Amino acid sequence: MKALSDSNRIKIIKLLEQKELCVCEITTALGLAQPTVSKHLKLLEDAELIASRKDASWVNYRLAPDDNHPYQASLLRLIKTWLNDEKDITELINRLDEFDRSKLKA
Repeated sequence: MKALSDSNRIKIIKLLEQKELCVCEITTALGLAQPTVSKHLKLLEDAELIASRKDASWVNYRLAPDDNHPYQASLLRLIKTWLNDEKDITELINRLDEFDRSKLKA
């Protein structure tokens, strides 16, 4: 539960419900520094709520697979029903295409 105690980590989870994202996309979406986002991602990954995979020079993050531990899988299913009408969350999701790595400046 500590992993979900920060609003930015909740936003990361809600973004990853939509699609797999890299650190630069999450950083842009949240307007946070890359080291801050990396710390949030590490905490969520340690809690086994998200998973990562390397794709060339990118590290992509996604929600943990359903065959994860039963507690984490149940929690992720519940989170999908939370905060869907929250203004900050809906704005982020509606702007998700703006954060695509192909559209971000190098």
